[in-house]
Amino acid sequence: MRILLYTGKGGVGKTSVSAATALRCADLGYRTVVMSTDAAHSLADSLDVPLGPEPVPVADNLWGQELDVLYQMEKYWSTVQEYFTAILASRGMDELIAEETAVLPGMEELASLLQVVGHYDSGEYDVIIVDCAPTGATLQLLTLPEIGRWYLKRIFPIERQAMKLVRPLAQAVFDMPMPDDRLFDTMESLILELDRMQRLLSDPQLSSIRLVLNPEKMVIKESQRAYAYLCLYGYPVDLVVSNRIIPGQVNDDYFTAWRDIQAKYSQQVQESFAPLPILPVPLFDQEVVGLPMLRRMAESIYGDVNPTDVFYAGQTQEVIKEDGAYHLRIRLPFTSKEAVQLTRAADELVIHIGNHKRNLILPRTLATLNVRKARLDDDVLTVTFESGQAGGST
Repeated sequence: MRILLYTGKGGVGKTSVSAATALRCADLGYRTVVMSTDAAHSLADSLDVPLGPEPVPVADNLWGQELDVLYQMEKYWSTVQEYFTAILASRGMDELIAEETAVLPGMEELASLLQVVGHYDSGEYDVIIVDCAPTGATLQLLTLPEIGRWYLKRIFPIERQAMKLVRPLAQAVFDMPMPDDRLFDTMESLILELDRMQRLLSDPQLSSIRLVLNPEKMVIKESQRAYAYLCLYGYPVDLVVSNRIIPGQVNDDYFTAWRDIQAKYSQQVQESFAPLPILPVPLFDQEVVGLPMLRRMAESIYGDVNPTDVFYAGQTQEVIKEDGAYHLRIRLPFTSKEAVQLTRAADELVIHIGNHKRNLILPRTLATLNVRKARLDDDVLTVTFESGQAGGST
């Protein structure tokens, strides 16, 4: 089985590339499902067939799916929705409006990613392809397992025990629903599912994340940041798809300047993302909608190459022992030394890059050691640990 995620800045053509890849996989004989995590669904428009909250047959060996968040909430997390709906209704909100409002921002994308775990467990598909939301939303979703794991370990047991003690009094005083054991069980199950999702998506033999971009300055910058953060969280990126490149046979003066700009930035893409393979895709002479055009795009992207191949298998994070010291190495491409801040707290190493951070729970071997030094060379952050009691900040 392979899980392939396509992400990038909004408007670069992620959905078309995802749908074309799915169709190529199906044509190769793989049972393939393609699904969207973008709240502004356009996968059905790209395939030119209606889709629903459960997989719908699109072609031989191909199924498509656009999730309905209310359907997913009712099917998997009805306890959570019932609780939030009850709170809002108790404050005087109309029950129908409360039910709609109880769907928190990000739940649709979250439901989509957790659906990946369901498809994996079912064994019904050989390839699962995810048309991700734009990079910012995708990065937020992929960091949720880190946050959930920390919450489950540090806060959840305290909250659950405290609620058992105060629930009877709080309900009498505040006259509003209080979380019960069913809700806590659902939350724990949800966090554990997130943890499973991260393990699946961080396995480089099973999953690959692929960046879709256009050869333009702002798009490249966002893709570089996305690549850095994906490496920070240990997700395997194996390919860059450079989309909508103006063909050389277009001789119109209007497009000549654009061709020159794209040529300059295409060179920058090659230099910036090496050793990742870069697959160029031309700007087609008509919109990429429907199976015939998607097959044409797939042929242009992959040629004779199998889309399920692992295109690059570099390691993004490792721990090695040299000269009696342990070294934690994390790839942080496109990151300057000044942008990185490290904080050590007991068995956690907190890595800040810009407005993103990762709470890295250290292996037991490292948790008992002090941080001796840290350096960033050639896009690799190396944190060196020495014997002694774990220290504070660095």
